[in-house]
Amino acid sequence: MSRLVDEHVRRTGHGRRGLTTLVLRALKQAYYSPRNLGHAGLRLARYCHFTSPIRRYPDLVCHRALLSAVGGGEDATRAQRLDSVGEWASERERAAMVIERDADDVATAFLLEREVFERGYEAVYDGEVVSLIGAGAFVVFGDGAYEGMLPVRKLRGDWWELNEEGTILHGERSGARIRLGDPLRVRVERVDTVRGRVDLVPADSVMPD
Repeated sequence: MSRLVDEHVRRTGHGRRGLTTLVLRALKQAYYSPRNLGHAGLRLARYCHFTSPIRRYPDLVCHRALLSAVGGGEDATRAQRLDSVGEWASERERAAMVIERDADDVATAFLLEREVFERGYEAVYDGEVVSLIGAGAFVVFGDGAYEGMLPVRKLRGDWWELNEEGTILHGERSGARIRLGDPLRVRVERVDTVRGRVDLVPADSVMPD
């Protein structure tokens, strides 16, 4: 993955964050299971989830199983329970990840609010499109410190459609395009610190084509 992203960045001069997001989105989400399927990233045919110091409940399951096998005084989780334990652990990890991301968004919004207060709402940031939905583009800006959304309703005078792959917003009237990985100059319009959301507007009248 890294080589493909690096090659694109070398040829175009931009797009690292956007392409990395696209590649990660295409990968199958990991989950805990008693079936040993190896580890694709590490290219291992056998793999056991084991972290030290202990960070997750799945680590405890592995620790107890290994201690039980060597006579360490622990009882291993019963085999018939492992499927449900893996499913439960996967769900909890995803829930924790959502909470962590939401907390990061709120904290970052407070930092951005202070910066915008000091610089003013007319300050222009160089950004990069890292994700696209029908409602607009998500843009990372401020040297990667912040992320906000540029709604298509702010791009007046055109009707924007998202392609099937979710990689291009196309302006039907102008023919302009906003693509994943595009550089984009933006200004901050609003910071919602409570929800950790940032609304952006284009700094330039001319959009990427």
